Amino acid sequence: MADDELPGHPAVPSVTKAPLESAAALRDPAAVSSLPPVTGGAAGALDASAGRIRREQLRQLVRSKAFLIGAALLLLWIVCALFGTSFAPFNPTSGSLTNFNAPPSGAHWFGTDSLGRDVFSRVITGATSILIIAPLATLLGTVAGTSIGLVQGYFRGAIDNMIGRIVDAVLALPVVIVTFLFVVALQPSKLTLILIIGFVFGVLIASLRDESGAHVMFVEILPNVLGPIFVEFTVRLGYAIFTIATLSFLGFGVQPPTPDWGADIANSYQYLAAGYWWETLFPALAIASLVIGVNLVADSIEAVVIQ
Repeated sequence: MADDELPGHPAVPSVTKAPLESAAALRDPAAVSSLPPVTGGAAGALDASAGRIRREQLRQLVRSKAFLIGAALLLLWIVCALFGTSFAPFNPTSGSLTNFNAPPSGAHWFGTDSLGRDVFSRVITGATSILIIAPLATLLGTVAGTSIGLVQGYFRGAIDNMIGRIVDAVLALPVVIVTFLFVVALQPSKLTLILIIGFVFGVLIASLRDESGAHVMFVEILPNVLGPIFVEFTVRLGYAIFTIATLSFLGFGVQPPTPDWGADIANSYQYLAAGYWWETLFPALAIASLVIGVNLVADSIEAVVIQ
């Protein structure tokens, strides 16, 4: 008689041992590592859903007129920054004592400045410095600010309060004033501007909190807040452009004779009363168009990502 049979009763089917053996095997690390990866189920559905969301967001951006206009303006200045010296009609740093303050003409589309330098050549090559400093400073600030915010959220308590007081102290003054003080102390240069603006923007961006655990912060939380962080990057890029132009206008940005929009406005606005408007107008339009392009892109991305 089988072990699972009783007198006068039908045989009871044997309970299969496979599930029990499988459950026990799951406690074995070697067995777990040999299991095939899970590609379907809830995880697969979430991945597919995230992919559809990203594709839909991209389609919304492409259909946005504001985004396309902003991207076109931004692309124009990026091309000028990369290749401006190749197609500039004149040397932007060389002047002419016999052709200074000349109005716009066929020879000089944007006229010449008080030193006889071609304004058009200086405008298109002036994009180089601002489109090197501003994105790098904004990137540094975004990375630093995100890290500071995650640290505040992880440690909380005394560390959170200490960092919070530093943030409050920096935010108590306008960004331009803070950067101006640091630049005066450290002497102006491209590296100085990148580091200082990156530090100030890093404090501004530090706002993540209410989470715990380093793994959770950088593996679980960070990927899910990349959208808002990218939006913040594009917004701060416009602020960085204005900050750099302001410092250059005050004489603490890119130093002469390097073409720079803010410095060119500072050197020429005194001649407005004499009727030499083109020396100030075209660098100012360059700054405005770049900032408008960045803001249009930022607003379009924000409307799509943060809904």
